[in-house]
Amino acid sequence: MQRKPLFERKTAIAYKTEEKTVLRGYDLSELAEEGYSFFDAMFILFQGRIPSPPEEKMLKYEMGEFMEHSMSPSAASAISVIAGRPNLPVAVAASIMTFGGVHGPGAAHGYMMNKYLEQGLEEDKTPEEMGKKLVDDYMDAGEKVMGMGQPQHTDGDPRAEPTHLKQEELEIDCVYLKLQRSVEKHFHERRAKDGRRYVGVNVVGAGNTALMDIGFSPNAGWCIGSVSRGYSCAAHALYNMKKGRAWAASKNEPMVQMLDLSMIKYIGPDDREVPSQEERQEYAQAQKDEGEYKKWVI
Repeated sequence: MQRKPLFERKTAIAYKTEEKTVLRGYDLSELAEEGYSFFDAMFILFQGRIPSPPEEKMLKYEMGEFMEHSMSPSAASAISVIAGRPNLPVAVAASIMTFGGVHGPGAAHGYMMNKYLEQGLEEDKTPEEMGKKLVDDYMDAGEKVMGMGQPQHTDGDPRAEPTHLKQEELEIDCVYLKLQRSVEKHFHERRAKDGRRYVGVNVVGAGNTALMDIGFSPNAGWCIGSVSRGYSCAAHALYNMKKGRAWAASKNEPMVQMLDLSMIKYIGPDDREVPSQEERQEYAQAQKDEGEYKKWVI
């Protein structure tokens, strides 16, 4: 006789048997066999539905763009922690724990957007009107407008505007992008009027906008950004485990400010053109045949 468990833990995410693992109703192996990607599975995981091709492309674009940002608080944390030679996951966890109000993906930007869109619906106002109200409310109160400004890209975050343009290209420029564009417009006008320098939109402002326009909640967007950057921080830590030394900045090396980009010496592959998808197979095979990539494997 099979005993009924004392407690039931209900989940709508996944289940597994001896034969299969099922994610939101879809057999994971069948998804893979049918050519659905990691990004498709990520979408299904959080939203319970298969994304349209434009939605999958937008998620892929955003995760790829956010994955790496050279030396940042998260990468510096991973490198510092791995200097003591704990297990690698410890360094990755430490890197993700640096994400907060001014670094890394932020759910707060999404909640800010939702608040003003909901208020706009109640007051029958357009996203354009609510963008101006948002900027005025925050700047009148002396608070920072979330999603604007990046300390290492003072002339504008190079990742941000291309994200907006990709949304428009994929024709998923929905209500969040309309609000974000309005915020940026009125933010620039307000700063110019006050005689203050230009501050552009950052990748969180642009990226969260894109993710929310394809259906992700603010917290889901935070998770996706954290997962993306986690891969990068793992690589930074692994590189220092394999190529560096324990206690790297100690006896024979000066202790430096890790986030000072002038002190970072890049010794990786030279800048190179990104091949088109049509060229990808031939390009990838040529790289494998040449074998130079092997010296960069970590």
